[in-house]
Amino acid sequence: MHSRRLTPLDRLFDQSQRALETVFGAPHAERANPAGDAAEVVLDDTERRHAAGLMRINHVGEVCAQALYCGQAAVARDPATREHLLHAAQEETDHLAWCGDRLRELDSRPSLFNPLWYGGSFAIGVLAGLRGDGWNLGFVVETERQVEAHIDEHLDSLPPADIRSRAILEVMKADEARHADNAEAAGARVLPPPIPSVMAAASKFMKAVAYRL
Repeated sequence: MHSRRLTPLDRLFDQSQRALETVFGAPHAERANPAGDAAEVVLDDTERRHAAGLMRINHVGEVCAQALYCGQAAVARDPATREHLLHAAQEETDHLAWCGDRLRELDSRPSLFNPLWYGGSFAIGVLAGLRGDGWNLGFVVETERQVEAHIDEHLDSLPPADIRSRAILEVMKADEARHADNAEAAGARVLPPPIPSVMAAASKFMKAVAYRL
């Protein structure tokens, strides 16, 4: 039996459902939370707010990753590239769920601007994908390398006692590195200047806003 071919309207409904689940739903992780049974250490108010700000940034990053990969997959020309992007998006769903869990543990909330972050990232993903699959994968590599770098910054900045957030970020960093390596192996093209610098500037703005809002 052949699977039914999705129509443009089917794809629109699918993307709309993904967006609603990412921004307003409670995404379900397929893998266990890396924090596991690690003890929750009491943080003072300053430490808790700082840890929450960092985890909110990471939560926003995963919202953006979902949108970016779904936008790229929607216009990918090669089925193998589309499958690569959707597989990475599923692992990013795990990250999204873990960051959401940690925010609740820290008595905090996701960014108020998540709908805006999602919409902008989806549009960027579509534009990247329309350039062709090599550029599509190149965008994945650059995105993941920049995410690795900011996770390193967060690991250095987290309160030493916050071992639950640290456990989550360490697994996320390893996943992001693997996504970049896989995209390079699949034929990613190196993005030309000034695209990486523009991406870094946009990320810096997002992090400054998401830390507080």
